[in-house]
Amino acid sequence: MQTAIPCLFMRGGTSRGPFFKASDLPADTAARDKLLLAVMGSPDRRQIDGLGGAHPLTSKVGIVSRGSQPGVDLDFLFAQLQPDKDTVDTTPNCGNMLAAVVPFALETGLARPQGATTTLRVLTLNTDMQCDITVQTPDGHVAYEGDARIDGVPGTSAPIKIAFLDTAGSVAPGLLPTGNVRDVIDGIDVTCIDNGMPLVIFKAGDVARTGYESVAELNADTDLKARIERLRIACGHAMKLGDVTAKNYPKMTLIAAPRGGASICTRSFIPHVCHDAIGVLAAVTVATACVLDGSVTRGIAVVPDGYVKTVSVEHPTGEFSVELELDPDNPQFVTRAALLRTARLLMRGEAMVPASVLSYNE
Repeated sequence: MQTAIPCLFMRGGTSRGPFFKASDLPADTAARDKLLLAVMGSPDRRQIDGLGGAHPLTSKVGIVSRGSQPGVDLDFLFAQLQPDKDTVDTTPNCGNMLAAVVPFALETGLARPQGATTTLRVLTLNTDMQCDITVQTPDGHVAYEGDARIDGVPGTSAPIKIAFLDTAGSVAPGLLPTGNVRDVIDGIDVTCIDNGMPLVIFKAGDVARTGYESVAELNADTDLKARIERLRIACGHAMKLGDVTAKNYPKMTLIAAPRGGASICTRSFIPHVCHDAIGVLAAVTVATACVLDGSVTRGIAVVPDGYVKTVSVEHPTGEFSVELELDPDNPQFVTRAALLRTARLLMRGEAMVPASVLSYNE
């Protein structure tokens, strides 16, 4: 016998995975995590017995419920699983999966369309961060087809606009958790920063790389990955995150001078595999570092003038534009971050789970 759990399988930005109503999952955290591991087929490198895609970007789960706080329409809990591990990490955010939250809510009746467009306020339970998400809802239905294009996803789709209300110190204690905009840690010049995602940013040249290597080259570079992991563990302590050996953060970001009109070039490790693109909140955090005086991006990043800036973050499969607004009285303070994503409903149905996994319900 197996148990059927209603879910929608959705792409959010450059990630994808099953989305569930919180009410359809066990309330007990341990039982819920056991279920999610079974759904995704972890731990197994190929995730052959589940819905996972054998990669961290396709080993993600979204859990949605109606808002639990005044002024909040929806609560979102993101879960990061790993193909070959039995871990379910609900500590960090995922800005890509976030793009599918409002479409999921509208598809499942957790929210109602408001007209030609629908804007809902979403609270990410992982980090207690709020954002306003706007989707196209002509004729009372979610529109998935449109002219918006994001690098890392083929074709075009309807635009989804995400305006983050408060991203500083999402996991770490503050925007600059070491207290400095720039540090030397384990012999490397770094900026440790968290404006939606804890990142360690450093110049590719400081680890004897160009920053323009392909994803395959970087994933095969065992010497580099060992060096980066040693730096990551040291920075985790400096960022007051404790021992991050078993954690999915901080992410590690190599930077180099931009090419092709972008503001900066990146290669992002998440944290042990090089990202084919860059995560949404990682892009926001990199862009933030680019506008801070004294960060490691100085002398490399090309940033426009003014208090409202569009920062183009180059990655292995294209670029990601982030609009930042700075406080005129304190240009070191970012007051708003906005960006464009897309999403699509891929499949509607039920995830089948062995009955033995759901012993709590017997």
